[in-house]
Amino acid sequence: MDLRPELLPPPVAPARLAELAREIERIEDRLRRGEPAAAEIAAFNEATGHAYGVHDFTEYHDRRTLTEFAKEAARPAHPRVADITRAELAEIVRRIQAADHETDHYLLVLESSVSDPNAADLIFGPSAPEDPDEIATRILAHRPIAL
Repeated sequence: MDLRPELLPPPVAPARLAELAREIERIEDRLRRGEPAAAEIAAFNEATGHAYGVHDFTEYHDRRTLTEFAKEAARPAHPRVADITRAELAEIVRRIQAADHETDHYLLVLESSVSDPNAADLIFGPSAPEDPDEIATRILAHRPIAL
């Protein structure tokens, strides 16, 4: 199934990717030398709309490459799509299950677009169903409790 453009990972211009990668490395270098970088991190967060902290710049190598970090920073932090359909949600689940090269983006869309705070557990949990359609149905069945 094809997904609407707002559900797909937005493209990032190579120049923007390079610019963010340079800034990430610059901040990382300052932190590794023990220099303060709070102002630089705040400016980076302001420019990207994210809320990264010191740990994100010093430990990103543990789970992603510099390019992946820069790509994440270039994209919206919370890509919410309010009117996501069951079929679209099932397709997103399929792509996550297939370990698509854009899995991180699809997880962000999932977590930002549905009210179920445990939606990812329905995909990765030990008793998770395998059928993407069933997972989508369960995710959409969640109703938040009004306080």
